[in-house]
Amino acid sequence: MSETILVIEDEEDVSDLIRYHLKKAKLRVIVAADGVEGLSLAVAECPDAIILDIMLPRLNGFEVAKKLKANERTADIPLLILSAKGESESRIKGLELGADDYLPKPFSPRELLLRIQSLLKRARPAVDPELAASGPFILDRTTLKVMLDGQRIDLTSTEFRLLSLLIGKAGAIQTRDELLHEVWGYRSTVDTRTVDTHMRRLREKLGLYSAYLETIRGEGYRFMIPNA
Repeated sequence: MSETILVIEDEEDVSDLIRYHLKKAKLRVIVAADGVEGLSLAVAECPDAIILDIMLPRLNGFEVAKKLKANERTADIPLLILSAKGESESRIKGLELGADDYLPKPFSPRELLLRIQSLLKRARPAVDPELAASGPFILDRTTLKVMLDGQRIDLTSTEFRLLSLLIGKAGAIQTRDELLHEVWGYRSTVDTRTVDTHMRRLREKLGLYSAYLETIRGEGYRFMIPNA
């Protein structure tokens, strides 16, 4: 069965363009023209990924993203924000609200498709062993859940893959470019602040355990067990 993509976009020519290219890739596409309708469809359909514009009638994209991430039914759905607001502040705000990716308008339909395919791939269950453990961390790659000393930590699929990769290469420094390639699937260098924004959100969720994620100035990040 084809994976379903929800497009929340009020510009009809843009949503038609997105729908055309996603359908060519054998994806099922549903469209909402405003934020309220988009939220309703997201809850009803539980799509495999969502493309969300920021400048929407009735409820703007930032509010939609906030409500999506606050709802258990939609919190883990991969989210790509698509907007004419290309300023770094808007991009960072979208990522901080839980978006997995951000693409400014005007955009290449081919790039949009590749990013959606990357989000879908990251959200699928991994083929490697279901459980991995390191220190107090237990990662379930089937459900994308993390247990820390018996307490469950809910992460987005991108945050899970980021943590899983760092734990899998414990002790080794991962540059921002390497993380963009391995976690996001980008083949060429893009704005590496995307990595920093997701890392900041991940650390906030880990609380005291964020000490296991080290920043190596001028290099990148690594997972280290303190005093190991």
